[in-house]
Amino acid sequence: MIPGSRRHSLKTAHKVIAGISKIALLTPLCGCGDAPSFDILGSYFPAWLVCILIGIAVSAVTGLWLSAGNRQKLIRWTIVTYPCLAASIAFTMWLLLFS
Repeated sequence: MIPGSRRHSLKTAHKVIAGISKIALLTPLCGCGDAPSFDILGSYFPAWLVCILIGIAVSAVTGLWLSAGNRQKLIRWTIVTYPCLAASIAFTMWLLLFS
């Protein structure tokens, strides 16, 4: 065994532990910032809630449009289709408006 190798490995271990602890302490601060929100009639609503409401509204209008044209029968699993449509529209609105 080389006489100074243990001392060198301890210094290296301390540096690694110090680096990891700095990263661990600073990681929670990366997400700090103002949340996107809308002022609606004096109340602040989160932006994701507005995107979900837009998705639900567009999904409902799509269902009404399909019913008016007697094409509702084309969709078999409506209980799955409309929530997925609302979610995809909400995610798209979020990406277009806030990313």
